[in-house]
Amino acid sequence: MNDRKFHRVHLITGGFPAGALAGHDMDYARHRVLQLLQEFPNVRATVGNDYQDIERWLPGCDLLITYVAGPYGTDEQAEWLERWMEEGGHWLALHGSSGGKAVKYDTEDGFRKRMVKARHHQTIGAFFLNHPPIRKFSVLVNDPRHPLTRGLPERFDVTDELYLIELQDRAHSTVLLTTELPEDPSPPGFGFTYERDRSLEADGRTRVLGYERSVGKGGVAYFALGHCHSPQSNTQPCVDPSVSSTGDVPNPFHGAWDGSALPTLVRNGIRWGIGAPLERAA
Repeated sequence: MNDRKFHRVHLITGGFPAGALAGHDMDYARHRVLQLLQEFPNVRATVGNDYQDIERWLPGCDLLITYVAGPYGTDEQAEWLERWMEEGGHWLALHGSSGGKAVKYDTEDGFRKRMVKARHHQTIGAFFLNHPPIRKFSVLVNDPRHPLTRGLPERFDVTDELYLIELQDRAHSTVLLTTELPEDPSPPGFGFTYERDRSLEADGRTRVLGYERSVGKGGVAYFALGHCHSPQSNTQPCVDPSVSSTGDVPNPFHGAWDGSALPTLVRNGIRWGIGAPLERAA
């Protein structure tokens, strides 16, 4: 059979350090994405655990999908990814893909962590600041007619980690998903610290949860949804009262993966990346 009839997709799922779960059920996330890829009979998938040797895997690849917690591209890899997208490559980035390196520092209350901005964040178009405990919240679909959001209602509810992300390239980014959260409700000592909440939009209440960033002939689509953990990988100390009045953490937890919105976003992202028709592939 002629290989030119097929689209190659490279999937990266993994934590840091190598082999670590990093607070997520990486096997579950990998399995779900591969299941969705199987719906497209003209797709061939390769898999990796981080960005190492990315320059070997992406030539001839139509779509990169990432679901990571810790791994991020080095400056050289980020520049390589930028060039790959300029030439027509598409990157579907999920959940922790906007994260990266965190540094510890000492405070009067003990050690805290803060994310470090890198060239990677310029390439992906977002920088993760923090998330409050898992909570229920509503997501607004800014343009339900966009190819990446086709099939979604104008608003849907999820139980997930509500990511606070700072857009890095607003001029070339189309905002697709937002939510309302005027203030970070994280309890003292929870999560990561930041100098200023640059994830808050000018209206003082809106947060961006998904966007498409155009890069040359290609681009990157990022969706912050998708936290999942198992009893072996859970590091959540508590959840918001909207999830449990006692603060007990659901375990295992699949969150947005159990609904229809996130799988729809991933399916749309696959079609967007390989240039497939909008109707369901299988």
